[in-house]
Amino acid sequence: MALFSKKSNILLGLDISSTSVKLLALSKNFDRYRVEAYAVEPLPPNAVVEKNISDVEAVGEVIKRVVARAKSPAKAAAVAVAGSAVITKTIEMDSQLSDDEMENQITVEADQYIPYPLDEVAIDFEVQGLSERNPERVEVLLAACRRENVEMREIALEMGNLAPRVVDIESHAMKRAFELVKPQLGSNAEELVVAIIDIGATMMTLSVLADDKSIYTREQLVGGKQLTEEIQRRYSLSFEEAGLAKKQGGLPDDYEEEVLAPFKEAVLQQVTRSLQFFFSSSQYDDVDYIALAGGTSSIEGLSEMIESKLGTPTIIANPFVDMSVASKVDANALSNDAPALMIACGLAMRSFD
Repeated sequence: MALFSKKSNILLGLDISSTSVKLLALSKNFDRYRVEAYAVEPLPPNAVVEKNISDVEAVGEVIKRVVARAKSPAKAAAVAVAGSAVITKTIEMDSQLSDDEMENQITVEADQYIPYPLDEVAIDFEVQGLSERNPERVEVLLAACRRENVEMREIALEMGNLAPRVVDIESHAMKRAFELVKPQLGSNAEELVVAIIDIGATMMTLSVLADDKSIYTREQLVGGKQLTEEIQRRYSLSFEEAGLAKKQGGLPDDYEEEVLAPFKEAVLQQVTRSLQFFFSSSQYDDVDYIALAGGTSSIEGLSEMIESKLGTPTIIANPFVDMSVASKVDANALSNDAPALMIACGLAMRSFD
């Protein structure tokens, strides 16, 4: 299965996270995007654990439901695997080689770059452009992923009556969607060092962009599920009730101070720690902007707290600011879910490669 394959028809971007399946379909007219379909459906507990599908039938059923809810006629889909499941390496190759010749050469030499048995991995590559050191060579991005990670996603899509067309990498999808957020950072966005912090249900991923390249990625096990579990424990609710109360409100008066504030402090600590790891392993000692993504980033006051404590301008990523929206799409719900839809959006954008 290609990690970078190209198709021109509309693809459904499907983000299979630990707690939900998010679907997004886009159309494009000249440079303007339009949201044609969008839906989110929760996953049963432990159907996906740390980004790995453990109950493929359950995920397939949820995909069927999310497709029905979105009411999109499209049947081809793009999904992504987590960055931690993928080994990427940039190699240089002769610029005169055709794609087929490159593929043959990479297949022959792959065991130099990949620490797994080759029959267990799916390999793909994408030419990045001419080498700066030698104009007769090109830089080629090599991506390898354990075949089972790719196959489980393909099987889940097929069970949901969709045709898998593209298997991407989450960090690449995030970077693609971030192109739509950049104009919100001002006219010199291309020159900025930006930390994209994606805080999901169980995992926080820091990706740092500089000179339009992703220069650093780090995943940590922290996320909104911890807040839901604390609400569940403190107020004797079911996990589902706690999740709803977290989103819709209606919790006792002590919630803000006793539960939410300590959770926001914990997230701030993890953000600070992630950035310190980045600074200590690179030549950078600061970032110009922080962009928060993922469902947990919408928690009221979190972005302001991070901005005031770290002294770095912080925004909540919304890729839909300049998009029009089809009449069947709930624009309010889309706006509320926007930071959690970055990966789905980046996958849906693969329709226009």
